[in-house]
Amino acid sequence: MRRMLASVGGVGLAVMLSQFPEYAQQYTQRLGGAVDELRVVTADFDNAAQEAGLDRDGALDRYQSSSDTFLADRGESMERTFVRYDQLSATLQKVQGADPLERFKNLPSFLDTDIGRRTLENYQPAVPVTMEGLFYAAAGYLVVSGLVRFCALPFRRRRLYYRS
Repeated sequence: MRRMLASVGGVGLAVMLSQFPEYAQQYTQRLGGAVDELRVVTADFDNAAQEAGLDRDGALDRYQSSSDTFLADRGESMERTFVRYDQLSATLQKVQGADPLERFKNLPSFLDTDIGRRTLENYQPAVPVTMEGLFYAAAGYLVVSGLVRFCALPFRRRRLYYRS
């Protein structure tokens, strides 16, 4: 019974952990897509400012100094867009530059709540055919089966040896 419980638990955790590389890949793809789109918006704004003889800060100052509240609010919105672009770009570089163990250890700190939530909502499980997926699967199996065996130690039957 103990071995069966250890095996079932180990296989269950193996399946769950083997999905981490796929989630990380789907998250990285979404993050990359967000960065690409924000890059387009940023470049378009910078080009329009340059054509008007301004740099980004000068163009934002012009928005903010406008007496029109719509334009002032639009300037603040663009400023938030630039900050988000910088943050997401830095996060993408960290995620792409991480090895599999660093990604597993640090992904929660990399998660942008909006992108992470949308990735989970649309997550599609995959069969772990990469070495990384197989590594996580093996680690999950070994952790649970070892834990079950360790917890069962006090309850195992002891063999009695008779001396003759």
